[in-house]
Amino acid sequence: AEVAKTYAKAGAHVILVARTVGGLEEIDDAIQAEGGQATLMPLDLLKMEELDKVGPTIAERFGGLDIFVGNAGMIGTLGPLPHSKPKEWQKVMDVNVNANYRMICTIDPLLRASSAGRAIFVTSGIGNKVQPAYWGSYAVSKAALSAMAMTYAAETAKTNLRVNMVSPGPVDTAMLNEAFPGKLPDGTKKPEEIMDAFLELAATECDKHGTVMDLD
Repeated sequence: AEVAKTYAKAGAHVILVARTVGGLEEIDDAIQAEGGQATLMPLDLLKMEELDKVGPTIAERFGGLDIFVGNAGMIGTLGPLPHSKPKEWQKVMDVNVNANYRMICTIDPLLRASSAGRAIFVTSGIGNKVQPAYWGSYAVSKAALSAMAMTYAAETAKTNLRVNMVSPGPVDTAMLNEAFPGKLPDGTKKPEEIMDAFLELAATECDKHGTVMDLD
């Protein structure tokens, strides 16, 4: 939500994707209050076949796409790896990895056609840590997302497209509060405090490619 509001304030027409219309309308109201523009696209990322229609729909409606931010994610139930329930494990993989894969497939032609296409994925340092922290499915999914983004970057090195990642560290979001109801002892960052990274990676003059902006 904060990324969308920040981009809209910078002059972008943003396309908001989320499951609930109410949540989308709340962000849209905030964007319009600042004089920005947004289009709402209610969509459940777990409905993979619906994701395949995103690229053609954007092409028909807007004629192109310059920036994609893959930020949706879920933690799943924290606990030992052997105790993970297969259905929930699959759900975490689908939201954190497979949905991003399907989005890459459907919007890749639009990003490559842009004079300054940008793909930005939100990863986590947890994906680089092998430790008994009970974040099994989340850690594995973020490691997979990072590998996928790096592969996509390598494959687009000779194009105008720039593919990068942001590893924001602990940010005060509903998802983090779900995992740590008592708050983290070292504190968290507010979403607005990390927006410079998203603005930098979306800028037409950005020359970073295949990098991770680690804000932790």
